[in-house]
Amino acid sequence: MDMLEGLHLGDLAQSFSKMGMFPVFDVAYYIVSILYLKYEPGSVEVSRKSPVASWLCAMLYCFGSYILADIMLGGCPLDYFQHNSHILLASFVWYLIFYCPLNLFYKCVAFLPVKLVLVALKEVVRTRKIAAGVHHAHHAYHHGWIIMVIVGYVKGSGVALMSNFEQLLRGVWKPETNEILNMSFPTKASLYGAILFTLQETNLLPVSKATLICAFTLFMAASKVFMTARHSHGSPFALIESWVCYLLFGSALGGPEEDHHAPAPPPPSSPVKSKEELSEGTRKRKSKKAE
Repeated sequence: MDMLEGLHLGDLAQSFSKMGMFPVFDVAYYIVSILYLKYEPGSVEVSRKSPVASWLCAMLYCFGSYILADIMLGGCPLDYFQHNSHILLASFVWYLIFYCPLNLFYKCVAFLPVKLVLVALKEVVRTRKIAAGVHHAHHAYHHGWIIMVIVGYVKGSGVALMSNFEQLLRGVWKPETNEILNMSFPTKASLYGAILFTLQETNLLPVSKATLICAFTLFMAASKVFMTARHSHGSPFALIESWVCYLLFGSALGGPEEDHHAPAPPPPSSPVKSKEELSEGTRKRKSKKAE
């Protein structure tokens, strides 16, 4: 039985889950994605020197998850580029953000109240992509739970997983920024969301897909809006993850009592000389000068 049936919210969740994403939500997704691209060091210079490379980077930011998921499921990585309306819309957003006179469009969408709305709308699209990825993998591999989780995870955070390849297009090589090594909140949330949607798809989670989409969207939107408003790069899962890592993997991964960001102890300073030693040294220097 649906958990929210008694609250008469099933119809609302069902209507929300069937709501179309194009064009309003997709435009918000493209704006925020390309906005983050412009924040990357050197991206403006690349847009001036090589607009083609800048456009390719923008397309990866917008459609990287579809490309990576198609590759993993044995499809053509160019399949999504047959949707001309989406490609043209994302290209138009890219042009406005990088080449609009006086940076007017960029200043408007980067204005914090506007940006918060766009970020919330982007998380609606992210949740749909995770659910669609799990559903697609379930049709191809009915009992492949791990495959469902991986495809849903990739659909939700594909652009982050392809960040090193995107950096190469901009002439940057930073292997230490690998998303697997340093998972951001959206990447972690996409993984947890993929697990939840896989459990729901295999009937192990007693909740309808519409309700799960609605609940997970509210959580993602609220978290990202709060973090963006606070200019925070932390994670709501940090405390739980620290305890779980401590209990399951030991202190090697950092226990809850460890502070990995504590400053290193200062190097030992040279001993301070007393006044008598200083005066004795002064007399010796004077005697040497006299000699």
